Amino acid sequence: MEKYKEIRQLLIGVVEDGTPTLSSFAAWILDHLNDVAFQSIRGLATMAEVNPNTVTRLARELGYDGYEAFRQDVRSLLNRPRSQYSDRAQALSQKTGSDIWQEALFSSWTNVETLFTREALATLDECVDPLLEAKKVYSLGVRSCFSIAHYFSYAGAMAFDNFVHVPAMPGAILDQISRATPDDIVVAITYEHYSSEVVRACQVARDAGARVLALTDSYQSPIAIGAWKVIRLPMSGPQLMPSLTTAFITCELLLSAMTARSPNAAENVAKFESAISHYGGYFKD
Repeated sequence: MEKYKEIRQLLIGVVEDGTPTLSSFAAWILDHLNDVAFQSIRGLATMAEVNPNTVTRLARELGYDGYEAFRQDVRSLLNRPRSQYSDRAQALSQKTGSDIWQEALFSSWTNVETLFTREALATLDECVDPLLEAKKVYSLGVRSCFSIAHYFSYAGAMAFDNFVHVPAMPGAILDQISRATPDDIVVAITYEHYSSEVVRACQVARDAGARVLALTDSYQSPIAIGAWKVIRLPMSGPQLMPSLTTAFITCELLLSAMTARSPNAAENVAKFESAISHYGGYFKD
């Protein structure tokens, strides 16, 4: 974990202080770090649409003798054992209060900085019009991710007619997603250990021809495979479970951009507020 944080911080340093070419490439690497483990210099350059010399220059800028040394460090990170929640709890029990506050705040800030790369924002922007134009927008998340999916569907349904409320009853996920069509988008969120219900639902959605927008922690995530769009969520930190701050921010960004582009969203929200207020849903002195 410390090596992972060190590499990310070095990359963020290049994003902030490097030449325009290296800054842009370092930002790309932050969203595609796992690809370093499996690509040659030329392969990575092709993926990122940069000159192979830029790949070597970045590795040296990060303090490595060359690209191969950088790749070996990334490979060692991918080979580390899977993190268990119990391990995270045990690690927390060995920290002081001040250490927890500082590490949690630092990692949260770093996660948000990583989310706000130019490429990540471009991917978000590419999702806005299709979400507005979809016949139906489904939201999927269970256990800790249910709150994110619920917020996205609840707030989205206030403003847009095509949002379907997130399923909560046992068996309702499959019942709902089995009716998806190629005109629909399924927004799914899960992270390691990857909820089997969400992974299965995404497979059903893909089989039905629906587009899957995967909010997940890795491009190797099972819901990222075959997805229409993938937004990789930085989730590091000492918390009991991986941090969901960036997932919530992603949903807020999407809904805000959709509202800005929709001619009917403001009117729909006003009608919703009026009805809830009329029937006493909002407390008044």
